[in-house]
Amino acid sequence: MLRIAIPNKGTLSQPASQMLRDAGYRQRTDPKDLICRDEPNKVEFFYLRPRDIATYVGSGDLDLGITGRDLLVDSGAAAEELVDLAFAGATFRWAAPAGTLTSADEIGGRRIATAFPGLVERYLADHELKADVVRLDGAVENAVRLGVADLIADVVETGATLRQAGLVTIGEPLLRSSAILIGRPGHNASGTAQLIRRLQGVLVARSYVMLAYDVRADLLENATALTPGIESPTVSPLHREGWVAVQAMVQRAEVHRIMDELYELGARAILVTDISNCRL
Repeated sequence: MLRIAIPNKGTLSQPASQMLRDAGYRQRTDPKDLICRDEPNKVEFFYLRPRDIATYVGSGDLDLGITGRDLLVDSGAAAEELVDLAFAGATFRWAAPAGTLTSADEIGGRRIATAFPGLVERYLADHELKADVVRLDGAVENAVRLGVADLIADVVETGATLRQAGLVTIGEPLLRSSAILIGRPGHNASGTAQLIRRLQGVLVARSYVMLAYDVRADLLENATALTPGIESPTVSPLHREGWVAVQAMVQRAEVHRIMDELYELGARAILVTDISNCRL
């Protein structure tokens, strides 16, 4: 039976469980449950602290896990990213008092406060820099004002909290994180390939919609140039002479622009349908 770690709480928890439901896997109904067995799919889910998941997977006690890229890097565990699940995005950046630092090259020899010491230490090692890393569990923005550090490394969203603390971001991000599926290098437990296919099907379904429309046959080439589909659009003759029906998958973010351009071209009966899942 495939053993998979799932975040038990926090911003990763609900989206991870929902994605697995969309992929056809049973999930717990009581948030207090620590284990959920999905017998038909031969999978057992373990609900753990997000920070611990990479450790369990890296040690081989569990086969796979869903966690954040930031948490994987911070843990230093012997696990690797298998699939980017495209939710829970986060950007890690340096921040210091305005006017004190101009680039990340100047952080050497300084005190850096962070809740992700492993991530920062890896960055320092990769860039051959030395600095004192001060580990804090949260609210690192106040570390500089309180004299604990010279700069911080933390998740930055709007930057409002940094501005309140008198800090500005420096240089490029340390890391762009999101939720990921992780496993051990070389791991190939039974059921892993199926899980990955299903998750990738959910990702495609969330990014695409099915677009259907009618168009005159003499306009078909121009119309399908707008809707080439994943491999090729489906084209069927209509009872109305000289007209065809077209179906194609298009990117959700582009669908309204495409609909407008199809209408201007002469297409009619333009319909959009959500895709709940797929296999390509």
